[in-house]
Amino acid sequence: MNTNTHKVIFRLSALGDVVLTTGVLEYWAAEYGFTYTVITKSANVPVLENNPHIENVIGLEEKDLGDLTWLKKAGEISAQYEGCELIDLHSTLRSQILSARWKGKVSRYKKYSLERRAFKITRAPFLEKKLDNLSVTQRYAAALTDSPVPADVLLPRIYLSESELDFAQAIIDEHELGDSFIALHPYATHPDKAWPREHWLKLCGLLNRNKIRWAVIGRDKDIFESSGPECNFTNQLQLRETCAVLQKASRLVTGDSGPMHLAAAVGTPVTALFGPTSKAWGFYPAGPNDVVLESKMDCRPCSLHGKSSCRKDRQCLRDISPEQVLKHLIDQ
Repeated sequence: MNTNTHKVIFRLSALGDVVLTTGVLEYWAAEYGFTYTVITKSANVPVLENNPHIENVIGLEEKDLGDLTWLKKAGEISAQYEGCELIDLHSTLRSQILSARWKGKVSRYKKYSLERRAFKITRAPFLEKKLDNLSVTQRYAAALTDSPVPADVLLPRIYLSESELDFAQAIIDEHELGDSFIALHPYATHPDKAWPREHWLKLCGLLNRNKIRWAVIGRDKDIFESSGPECNFTNQLQLRETCAVLQKASRLVTGDSGPMHLAAAVGTPVTALFGPTSKAWGFYPAGPNDVVLESKMDCRPCSLHGKSSCRKDRQCLRDISPEQVLKHLIDQ
């Protein structure tokens, strides 16, 4: 291991945020010849598999992250990678503990936490412009570069195998989805980020009437069910299988979610429906054919992660109509 070119990357969660690091790692590998060890939660490890620039992944379980346990684990990792640079792409208490024990250089990305919180309170146009002009991938890249790197060269990438793509094609053929089906992800980790279920149902009906094939992907306890023809893969696919199916889709319709970034990382255009969150937070799809649909409301954005309770019954999402989404899909 060459300690000059081998970098240790720290980003524990969430899934989409880990996916977003891959484009930055790709860029640094092309520019500087870097290879990597990535420290993340075990659940995120599959999206890093087959990446030619990643030599090792340290997958952490919750039991590894307790206060005293993590203090010890951080020391062990530091000793193992003595002399390598640590690049902190999370900027949390745990990453700061690791940094304090690190036996080498430490670089860290700027989260713009103060600016984000100030914009959430004030909705000041100059703050929105400042934040909109720097995607999270650009903020990641700035950990090592002084000049902003264009967002279009930092697009995430997941490396799928031929066997994974063959698997996806087989189930697509089995369900007669064709080569231009739309993937739908009607789920959300935080309820306030969810497009209303009745809107999803109406969109499915509109797709059927326009003879547009569609398939549901994702995982949730409350499985989406629609009347009429459907192909529902909810809870049926593993993470990389989902990525392979997304790679075969012509487009994904989703809320602000992890699958939004999975689709972008396999080159599938995304139509993202944003409500309480905002592009200003930086976590948006930035591909050439990606689109974010959102409502203009004075109370937006109201949350950094979609956890706040909405007193307007998610009007920001309700105002994005199924007809608007269908028109967008047809016009693409």
